[in-house]
Amino acid sequence: MIIFECDYTEGAHPEILKKMEETNYVQAPGYGTDAFCESAREKIKKACGCETADVHFLVGGTQANFTVISSILRPFQGVIAAESGHINVHETGAVEGTGHKVLTLPSEDGKITADQVRRMYESHWDDAAHEHMVQPGMVYISHPTENGTLYSKEELEELYDTCRERNLPLFLDGARLGYGIMSEASTLTLEDIAALTDVFYIGGTKVGALFGEAVVIVSPALKKDFRYMIKHNGGMLAKGRLLGIQFDTLFTDGLYYKVAEHADRLAMRLKAAFQEKGYGLRYDSYTNQQFPILPNAHMEKLAEKYSFSFWEAVDEGHTAVRFCTSWATKEEAVRQLMEDIQDL
Repeated sequence: MIIFECDYTEGAHPEILKKMEETNYVQAPGYGTDAFCESAREKIKKACGCETADVHFLVGGTQANFTVISSILRPFQGVIAAESGHINVHETGAVEGTGHKVLTLPSEDGKITADQVRRMYESHWDDAAHEHMVQPGMVYISHPTENGTLYSKEELEELYDTCRERNLPLFLDGARLGYGIMSEASTLTLEDIAALTDVFYIGGTKVGALFGEAVVIVSPALKKDFRYMIKHNGGMLAKGRLLGIQFDTLFTDGLYYKVAEHADRLAMRLKAAFQEKGYGLRYDSYTNQQFPILPNAHMEKLAEKYSFSFWEAVDEGHTAVRFCTSWATKEEAVRQLMEDIQDL
């Protein structure tokens, strides 16, 4: 079975494993206060073009999301997000578990707009009973989205301006950020994201690391006591060096960008193969996630040899599925899949 189900089925990039072995017996203090973490922080701040940012390493994406969100919101506030957003759909109520409601907006492609945020915010304050309702306190987006779609620089600028006008911190989930930045359709750089958000994170788990995410706090107002929040929410790793080593390696000689570009390039080949066969696409993704709409018989045939994700039933005879490439996907596996698609 060849797996295209997600982008974290493999372990870690060999350069990371090599560095971990080389430093295995080096003694270092815990909880992210070591030299490896400090080196990684400096490299990330330089890559973001923001020397004043605070960089924190957390063990996973869910921990990063609910730790950041709960650190920003007051008890009576909620977070605005797309109805398909990861915090709303695939985190088992983790944000709600901290006492904060996810305030969802409809979205066909996984993105939300500045106008939607503006209307939700104004609708709350225009309601005479607003004191009896959850107050919008921040905005959450992901880039790429759950559907592999991308925010343009113009869209992010509009969102950021709207959030600033209404004092709503903007948080960007970057679990797959590398795949978004390196997409052939991307108009956003890492520096752009640092300039147009209040806080975001750089995903490692899905982009070459064994595990871990790097939270980058840009807004000075959000920095205070964040390490307390990490510890309180179970996101602080005692052997923090393991996170520092990974991100230090990923941000050496452009490795993070190289492995992300590899996955995107192979995904574009798969996208072309599906389109050449005449299949429609549920979402027009230019990242490592592809969502072809397959006749059910063809889906079942491919499932004999490949593992991929069910997405949604389109009609009685067709299903949208997800094929996901990663930093470790082999060229030969993609070639074989393309041949099998043509043979259907």
